[in-house]
Amino acid sequence: MTLDPRNTPPQERPPQKSEVRQIEIPAEAADMRLDRWLRKEIPHLSQIQIEKLCRTGQIRLDGGRVKPAQRLTAGATLRLPPLPAPAPDAGAPRGRATSAPSQADARMIQEAVLWKDQHIIVLNKPPGLPSQGGSGQGDRHVDGLTEALKFGYKDRPKLVHRLDKDTSGVLLLARTDRVARALTEAFRERTTRKIYWAACAGVPSPRMGTIRFGLVKAPGRGRGGEGEKMLCIPPARVPETEGAKRATSDYAVIEALGTRAAWVALVPITGRTHQLRAHMAEIGHPIVGDGKYGGSGQENLGDGWGAQLGGEISRKLHLHARSIRITHPITRATMTFVAPLPAHMERTWKTLGWRAEDAPEDPFEDA
Repeated sequence: MTLDPRNTPPQERPPQKSEVRQIEIPAEAADMRLDRWLRKEIPHLSQIQIEKLCRTGQIRLDGGRVKPAQRLTAGATLRLPPLPAPAPDAGAPRGRATSAPSQADARMIQEAVLWKDQHIIVLNKPPGLPSQGGSGQGDRHVDGLTEALKFGYKDRPKLVHRLDKDTSGVLLLARTDRVARALTEAFRERTTRKIYWAACAGVPSPRMGTIRFGLVKAPGRGRGGEGEKMLCIPPARVPETEGAKRATSDYAVIEALGTRAAWVALVPITGRTHQLRAHMAEIGHPIVGDGKYGGSGQENLGDGWGAQLGGEISRKLHLHARSIRITHPITRATMTFVAPLPAHMERTWKTLGWRAEDAPEDPFEDA
């Protein structure tokens, strides 16, 4: 039997399809997976539907076919085919908070503010708090708590880059679309400088160097891509390895505890997923507490392998975005923001006799 919409009560009419849409990817979506961004923006579109639309070529990015797990680039053009309208009970969008954050969460994220002006907000992101929503994350992530960071402005601030869930430190947000575009371009052109601090197993030799292994995504676990891991590829094999991308990281040892552990400064020249964690593990000096790449169940006895030093030190990832230097997108002033160590790393530094105030602002400048 064919339904005639003209004779169907309004609440029972089949959803009408939209038109073909061309969408410019916004700055805040940069480096997000395509499927996760679509589920956030079009909550009634299921993962199965997204995978089918990609597989059949109906969703295209800059005119080409695209996979659901592909990372987005700000300014790219996404083509969406006609989609069914949402059902009346499709629910609220996922990925952004649907209600105001709790008082405790609002206070927590506001206390994380290092700097704010009418253009940017700089946070010291706590470890364990995701930058954006994903499978199983709910609304408790930085992007979902930005309602508490409006500070009298009409719109929520926008993320312009991300940190891994368990990585703490400096995170930038833009208060306007214009500033978001400018900061995103600065990251793309590598005119910003980010320095991370890490505690690593063993002591890298030489004590300063560059890691150039390419990275390719290993098969993930879980429908939403949970558990995804990057594999290192020798530079010469990157062109012949499907999906591999070149990646470059600089490192410099600031202090060492014999041969057991090192305080290392890290600069990601490129910005690949899990880049610093995968690179340090590949050269035999995984970041302390990194169960994904460092084998947190293996005790490091001083030979440089195994991300477990014993006791509380091994329970959390010891990777912190210590500082970022930018050219302010409006004033054009050069600004450097420094984030204090999180509590677990501060305890480790005290235990190992390392003092944050003894470190140079940029260990690479005099190299």
